[in-house]
Amino acid sequence: MTETTPLIQPGAQLERLYTGMAWAEGPVWLPDAGAVRCSDIPNDRILQFDAATGRVDVYRAGVEFTNGRTLDLEGRVVQCSHGLRRIERDVDGVVTPIVDRWDGVRFNSPNDVVVTSDGAIWFTDPPYGILSDHEGHAAAPEYEGCFVFRFDERMGELRPVITDMVHPNGLAFSPDETVLYVSDTAGATQPGVPRHIRRYRVRDGACDQGETFALIGDGVCDGLRVDARGRVWASSATGVVVFDAEGVRVGAIPVPEIVSNVCFGGEDGTTLYITASTSLYRIHINL
Repeated sequence: MTETTPLIQPGAQLERLYTGMAWAEGPVWLPDAGAVRCSDIPNDRILQFDAATGRVDVYRAGVEFTNGRTLDLEGRVVQCSHGLRRIERDVDGVVTPIVDRWDGVRFNSPNDVVVTSDGAIWFTDPPYGILSDHEGHAAAPEYEGCFVFRFDERMGELRPVITDMVHPNGLAFSPDETVLYVSDTAGATQPGVPRHIRRYRVRDGACDQGETFALIGDGVCDGLRVDARGRVWASSATGVVVFDAEGVRVGAIPVPEIVSNVCFGGEDGTTLYITASTSLYRIHINL
């Protein structure tokens, strides 16, 4: 397959699967259930779409404003809680805390999370859940800045790995886990902050000083994913923008709402699920 291969499969159309959320976020594909789970953050609930039936149900409500989520090495859901300012695990509706403090202080409001092949949990910690009561609980930050953290759950070791971003938000690794991509969403509200995705080289669980990987021309990049070919599928104000591993834009998928995040799903991973403003979408893609 070459870079000239269309991003979407022949005849594929963008489908809106559900609408009615206040701000849709945090999609993850659940292979055992054949379903996508996502957050409706301001409405403080988690929804689940069954791909076989097309049915959408409220999985849980009163969830303390969960945001991003991923699967750990055992296939369990690891998610970010704005309200409780922590990383937590959800197993069949039973939620347990994983980590909620660094150096004796609380996080801001963990936003997005990934788990690497060694089981480590990497997550971003911007302030959106403490700025107001809309997506969490208004509160003062307890440390200066907004960091990206790495938590070795087996060793109980937590440390910041990126401290030079304003509002780190979405994050994803290259297929070989030697590169970490992180988006910064501060540019949406703070003039002069680049609307970019940064790239950090990773070695022994640590990141280098990083560099700008790509600039987002439409709005900001919130969530992102990386496919097996190393292409970065990034959210934007007008759709999903796709970059190759060198940061060259290779295409885009227009979406009629502001996109917050994406995930790959389906049996072969070629269904792209998209959370955007009030809705959940999907489109069949080429990988």
